[in-house]
Amino acid sequence: PDTHHSLSQIPSVLESKNSLDLLEIMSNLSYDDSNITFLDYDAAPCHNHYCPLFQRVAPTFLAVTCAAAALGTGALLVALAKQPHGWGWPQSRALVAQLAVAMGLFAALLPPVAVGISQGWGLGTGLCRLTHLLWHCSLFAQGLLVGSSSCSTIWRRWDPWSRRLAVAVWAGALLLAMPAALASGTVAAPETSCIRQSVAILSPAYLLHLALCLCFFLLLPAVLLVVTLAVPQLRAGWEPGIGVNWLFFGLWVPYGVGLAVDFLLQAQLLQPTCATFEHFDYVLGLSEGLGVLHCCLGPTALLATQLC
Repeated sequence: PDTHHSLSQIPSVLESKNSLDLLEIMSNLSYDDSNITFLDYDAAPCHNHYCPLFQRVAPTFLAVTCAAAALGTGALLVALAKQPHGWGWPQSRALVAQLAVAMGLFAALLPPVAVGISQGWGLGTGLCRLTHLLWHCSLFAQGLLVGSSSCSTIWRRWDPWSRRLAVAVWAGALLLAMPAALASGTVAAPETSCIRQSVAILSPAYLLHLALCLCFFLLLPAVLLVVTLAVPQLRAGWEPGIGVNWLFFGLWVPYGVGLAVDFLLQAQLLQPTCATFEHFDYVLGLSEGLGVLHCCLGPTALLATQLC
């Protein structure tokens, strides 16, 4: 049966994890009743139909994206192997190889996520957290690589200094992804799901994870852009090829904004309306879907700069 709520009770609707991302594998039944509310006793109900649509569309989207990413990354690795000396600044071979590894790691996680969405997560809590760990490690590594290549020529050569930096980048990305693993987990509602946020919205693990995501998806690209425009040497050394690396930030910035709004809604710092309740999940899901496309668009763009 439908449940009636007063205006003061509307924020509680958002506390039941309505805002999903591509790793939040939810079930249809868990939304049959909780996604219906009333603004007042005479108003029409607010219906959130995102979850059923997500379960129908997401597996196919992830499968197609993974296939395209595999083809693009494979072609990029072949180009790197056959033309070892054909990669110049800013698309140096050392940088492109690491970006290819990061995007390949991200794409390799898409099949189990797609299967988990359509059939339920049957791999256990440990592998769920490992998936989130590697998922965000690949993203943070790409952010660090793109950021370091935008403000320096460190990747022009593959010397001892750049090799040490590469180790630091990947170790740092893995460390920064730890809060994502700690905040994630499995729930049964009614079938087992692997979700991004299995802890309270104000828990230290999730707050740290959210802060890191906002830093990488919003603050870092803003700072790099300001620094590039403000420093004449960096602005003078700008080349079109560097813009290809910024494709990563361009695709993930909308998701960073969505995460910030999602936190404000779940923490009840924003007053939700019926329209917000009905449509925000679609906005957040589409923004993450846009970010996921980086694993197939990135290799294609990098390869195109080499061919041109």
